[in-house]
Amino acid sequence: MKKIDKLLITSFIGPFAVSFGIALFVLIMQFLWLYIDEIAGKGVSIFIMLELIGYLSISTFPMALPIAVLIASVMVMGNLAERYELSSMKSAGVPLIRIMRGLIIWAGATALFSYVCSDIIIPYSNLKFKSRLTDIRKQKPALALEKGVFNEDFRQFVIRIGDKARDGETISDVMIEDQTNAGRINFNQILADSGQMYTTDDRRFFVMNLFNGTQYQEPAAQGSHQQKQKYPFIRTNFQSWTKVWDMKEFELVRSDEDRYSTNRSMLSMKQLRVMIDSLNRTMENNRQAIVDDMIFNLRRQPVKARGEVNRDTVQRTAQNNQTRSAGILKTAKKNTTAGNEPKEKPQGPKIARQELTKPLAEYAFFYETFKAEDRPVLLREAVNRAKATMTAVETRSSQVGSRRMEWIKTGYELYTKYSFALVCFVFLFIGAPMGAIIRKGGFGYPILVSIIFFVTFIMLTILCRKLAEANFLSPFWAAMVPSIVLMPVGAYLTRKAMNDSQMFSTERLERFVRQLRLRFEKQKKVPAA
Repeated sequence: MKKIDKLLITSFIGPFAVSFGIALFVLIMQFLWLYIDEIAGKGVSIFIMLELIGYLSISTFPMALPIAVLIASVMVMGNLAERYELSSMKSAGVPLIRIMRGLIIWAGATALFSYVCSDIIIPYSNLKFKSRLTDIRKQKPALALEKGVFNEDFRQFVIRIGDKARDGETISDVMIEDQTNAGRINFNQILADSGQMYTTDDRRFFVMNLFNGTQYQEPAAQGSHQQKQKYPFIRTNFQSWTKVWDMKEFELVRSDEDRYSTNRSMLSMKQLRVMIDSLNRTMENNRQAIVDDMIFNLRRQPVKARGEVNRDTVQRTAQNNQTRSAGILKTAKKNTTAGNEPKEKPQGPKIARQELTKPLAEYAFFYETFKAEDRPVLLREAVNRAKATMTAVETRSSQVGSRRMEWIKTGYELYTKYSFALVCFVFLFIGAPMGAIIRKGGFGYPILVSIIFFVTFIMLTILCRKLAEANFLSPFWAAMVPSIVLMPVGAYLTRKAMNDSQMFSTERLERFVRQLRLRFEKQKKVPAA
């Protein structure tokens, strides 16, 4: 490795790690802010929270890596340009692309790592994050007995404590209502002057020791409706009474991860391609089903008096691909008379076409060729068939639409993995030339410049995703357009940095402002008439 490559890479590692950590922290906090209401107050252990944050941080790698490359490249090249080290390298005959070779290799390795994460690691982390978040959502809130508040965390028990000492264990004015035997006991309440509550060392049981109290019980009437046996009201005084609750219902229950494994964000690229092919076949089948439904309704036999359809006859007619023409009816009648086939019952009212008294072109409507008394039946049958066909087409069309939306989102999920890996490479050719042009290091200008380009990339990503969901762009182009739009910007900045030219020339603007100032000064010197 050349010294210049070693210098660039060693200078790049520190800003890259710091930028990656900052971007990862911001993205994690952004996502956690959405779920803080569902996580807080559940009594989740610190290890579960660290596991959840770990899976979430892995899921944000593809978004944090590009901004880390962008900020680090601006900082490194800006520091070199600010200390005139970049000018010294160029004066020695080393072109900018050669200086950036170490950074190009690093950006390529980062893009490859992003690709591997998106294909292998992130689907697994998304699956784990989804299952853990679901477990926390189902988790009951942590047991918290506040004074003066009726607590119903324990199933079929209501607990209220009047006061609680600072040690968190000594309590007074305690009331417990037991509802476990609701069918046999109408009322079961315990009142105590004082007590002590604590959790066992293994945190499996919650214990309450009550002192100087009374238990009130009212047994329910037993027996049949005519002969109900009533029991007297029971009051029991005690000096000490102990109640133990099992804490299993407050433990985190692991859910089955297989039910989330078919979500598109938890599939690898190979599985996403298989899912896209499956959705394509499903859409083709639904489109073919629309045509089949229309042909099925067109080939139906005339309705009976109740408007019912004989489906056996419809299927037989569809299989033979024959229409009910006069010649076929004549042949069928002849075969039936000869005894070749059993005589069939007519499938509907026989509607015969009347004798044509004028050429067919002179009729305004086709149904005028039938007798006047048969036309209402024909019109009613036509309306019924049209409604049935429209209903079938609308149902199939909605199925095709939903499958197409799923196909768009799945395709976008697939091609976004390539896009985020590609933009790591593109951002290098934006950040490094910008650092060489602005000639400022540190965290000031580099972060400002990086935020501008990264926000532009995110806005383009959101816009293209919306256009894909609106069916204006294909999933491939929706995922690739943000990177493709930034490629000319990177090429332009790289060319400007290689030629040591200014990105924006202000000479004309300064000349125009100077002319305006001179003209204004001349007008002030002219004496008023």
